[in-house]
Amino acid sequence: MRTENLKNMIIQKTREEIELMRESALIVSKTLGMIASEIKEGVTTLYLDKLAEEFIRDHGAVPSFLGLYGFPNSLCMSPNSQVVHGIPNNTPLQSGDVISVDCGAFKNGYHGDHAYSFEIGEVAPEVKKLLQITKESLYVGIREFKAGNRVEDVGNAIQKYTESHGYGVVRELVGHGLGQKMHEEPEMPNYGKRGRGKLFVEGMVVAIEPMINMGTRNIKQHKDGWTITTADGKASAHFEHDVALIDGKPELLSTFQYIYKALGIESNEEDEFRKVPLVL
Repeated sequence: MRTENLKNMIIQKTREEIELMRESALIVSKTLGMIASEIKEGVTTLYLDKLAEEFIRDHGAVPSFLGLYGFPNSLCMSPNSQVVHGIPNNTPLQSGDVISVDCGAFKNGYHGDHAYSFEIGEVAPEVKKLLQITKESLYVGIREFKAGNRVEDVGNAIQKYTESHGYGVVRELVGHGLGQKMHEEPEMPNYGKRGRGKLFVEGMVVAIEPMINMGTRNIKQHKDGWTITTADGKASAHFEHDVALIDGKPELLSTFQYIYKALGIESNEEDEFRKVPLVL
């Protein structure tokens, strides 16, 4: 049975519920790993979206994003200056592009939701660094998701790390709680002041997702009602993990290891956030 902390309006999950959420999160992880094998110059985002929907359904889940608030597709695919919520289309990807792929899956009554920013072909060194720092900031933030801390401790850590490299931290878009609904309390901004915001409690599950711009932090929304781009047209990066608070510490429910396996990358960046090794 779920319990609700009425003071903070945070839905705490049982260990059994967290395991169900881990299953949903790993379906997203595997979907992104499949996308990593298919994403390349000349491929369209609409083609990748179709592959993702089929893959999610073949694994006994349904795409979380399809129809959510009226969104028309299964993936949010946001290249270059697009920050998030990009709608898949028939424009082929080009070498030098970077693209955020955000995916959700719903199974056994719970959502998984995370994202990864991919490089297409030869990417400019300054853009490659933006992706590196943004991904590093994700883990900087996750380390602050622990007993005794508050929401803005996570945001403050992400903000300090990325702004120290000269990047802009998007204010209008935030991470969020996750569970039977895609968006639960609390909102998880990527900026803030230490010691402020809702207190973290055992059994919380959140999606932490830095959205970091190469230039200005300012953004604009397109007429389609979805696509968000940087105000100055410079590149943006986006990485996201699902994290549970277990025994007072952050534990990853999602993984980038399926992506890394597809791309031939070796990484131990997630090891500190797992009690047992991940078996692919």
